[in-house]
Amino acid sequence: MRILVVEDDSTLADGIARALRAENFAVDVAGNGEDGGHLGATELYDAAVLDLGLPLRDGISVLRDWRTQGRTLPVLILTARDGWSEKVAGFKAGADDYLTKPFRVEEVVMRLRALVRRAAGHAGSRIVCGPVAFDAQLGLFELDGLPLKLTAFEWRVLSALMLRKEVVIERAQLIERVYEGDADVDSNSIEVIIGRLRRKIGAGMIETVRGRGYRLTAGS
Repeated sequence: MRILVVEDDSTLADGIARALRAENFAVDVAGNGEDGGHLGATELYDAAVLDLGLPLRDGISVLRDWRTQGRTLPVLILTARDGWSEKVAGFKAGADDYLTKPFRVEEVVMRLRALVRRAAGHAGSRIVCGPVAFDAQLGLFELDGLPLKLTAFEWRVLSALMLRKEVVIERAQLIERVYEGDADVDSNSIEVIIGRLRRKIGAGMIETVRGRGYRLTAGS
């Protein structure tokens, strides 16, 4: 999963990014509305954290432009304690959830997990595909009922496949969901990660769809 954080308070933005990366998310950070608006309009993200009081462009106009452009990524807006009118304006512009400052970064993580899960069409937090189970609210994987240990990159790939099980995900989309914007990506890195996952969960569970990408399947 890849998250965009648009927040001009660098201390807060860094704290959110650290908390998300500790939970295996890929994170890009923008410190103003112009940069954040551009990233959200041109890059693939699973969700965004958007402050409304931004320099250069306010968060409401950024969000409104994303929705006008057809960008459907879930958006968690950040508002001031007395910002009821901002909350209303945010929802009217297309926000999915909000948090009032100050808040705990752990709550940001939990709310984003819920937004990403619901956006992928899962009402419940537990997703099962064959012997693999994923608690999308806690971010934990199991294989045959036992904890499955994954690296951060393996977690990102498997969570992307799990949230869209039985659906082909294009290779380019997997790359965008796994790596942060400034990452130096090797041309065969996804194949290497897929290979490691196949050894951990079973080779037949991740199908290669030639010319397109990959699909997680429970098989027959």
